[in-house]
Amino acid sequence: MKFIAMNRFKIVPNREKDFENIWKNRETHLNDVSGFIEFHLVKGNSEETHTVYASHSTWNSRKDFEVWTKSEAFRQAHKGAGEHSSIYLGHPEFEGFEVII
Repeated sequence: MKFIAMNRFKIVPNREKDFENIWKNRETHLNDVSGFIEFHLVKGNSEETHTVYASHSTWNSRKDFEVWTKSEAFRQAHKGAGEHSSIYLGHPEFEGFEVII
């Protein structure tokens, strides 16, 4: 059963381009990972206090995703993540979904 992994981010107003550039220029280390299908970064609504973004990755299975989270590729993709803490309002919120249809 396919699996969708999402992280929801709240970004400080006027820092949206900084956030987008971080994602555009980072090495995700996903393309050679077993079970990985695709990745998208999506932008949601802007409020006075923040703009919502979500990372959205699709996997062949929940197990493939979990194996990736324990891999060296995962560690490499996330190293230095704390360097940009000034643009985030809190930690990302993870949501995982099994695809039904």
